[in-house]
Amino acid sequence: MIMARGLRKSFVRRARRGEASEFEAVRGIDVDVRRGEAFGFLGPNGAGKSSTMRMICCVSPVSAGELRIFGLDPATHGPQIRARIGVCPQEDTLDTELNVWENLFVYGRYFGLPRDVVKGRIEELLDFVQLSDKARAKVEDLSGGMKRRLTIARSLINRPEILILDEPTTGLDPQARHVIWDRLFRLKQQGVTLVLTTHYMDEAEQLADRLVVMDKGVIVAEGSPRELIEQYSTREVAEIRFGPGENEPTAPKVEDLADRVEVLPDRLLLYADDGERTLQDVLARGLRPETTLVRRATLEDVFLRLTGRTLVD
Repeated sequence: MIMARGLRKSFVRRARRGEASEFEAVRGIDVDVRRGEAFGFLGPNGAGKSSTMRMICCVSPVSAGELRIFGLDPATHGPQIRARIGVCPQEDTLDTELNVWENLFVYGRYFGLPRDVVKGRIEELLDFVQLSDKARAKVEDLSGGMKRRLTIARSLINRPEILILDEPTTGLDPQARHVIWDRLFRLKQQGVTLVLTTHYMDEAEQLADRLVVMDKGVIVAEGSPRELIEQYSTREVAEIRFGPGENEPTAPKVEDLADRVEVLPDRLLLYADDGERTLQDVLARGLRPETTLVRRATLEDVFLRLTGRTLVD
């Protein structure tokens, strides 16, 4: 469905004095998205995710490399590609002067769909996203979760083969997130290919069949969530907390008890296949942490190991 080879995206930056410099946001990535799968792009701010998505959406030209969607070149077949994809942007761009039903109707007409077809499609979509009782409600009266569901419904008005979702549940409460997860899972069951970016690692684990982790414009890892955890982490993580200023000095005393020890300001992370056994070994050495926790390794552990814990502006 989507194929990229050596894909690059560059921008020209102009300084105040008029001097120009080139910035490469995407630096030669290879991507394959298969029909009917959910494919995720993960990465910190500035990793190149948004630039990649804009090229896939055919709204930003490719600087170098090859990109094909449905086997078509976005440079020459942009309108044909856009007619077959749906886009759910990170920010809701709903028309607040129109009600829920009218937002969907106007958007459907943008695609040139006949009025009767659009009306029938609206009823289906409102039922699908559980907004049938809000058809005549004003957009400004909807909750954040309802607005997000309406945005997803709008992106499905043209029956897209690929649905592109940029941070689909950012800012929503847990209940609203799970409702949207359920709707997206149902879409995948219907054969829609999903391409998403997210900062929620649990969301990536729930939704993505495969994903790539991007950092500084390149792909640093690729695979299913389980494959990435097995490759870059251990089965479990033991978290131990000592008093203020004691975590870093204690790290050398336990570094041989785990595959890897990570020192954080407030705790130590001991990566091991058997977290309980590791914790017992820590206590056997006479060390007495204030609190302990054993948990399974997650995609977040992988993400932070690959991209670091330093904030990127």
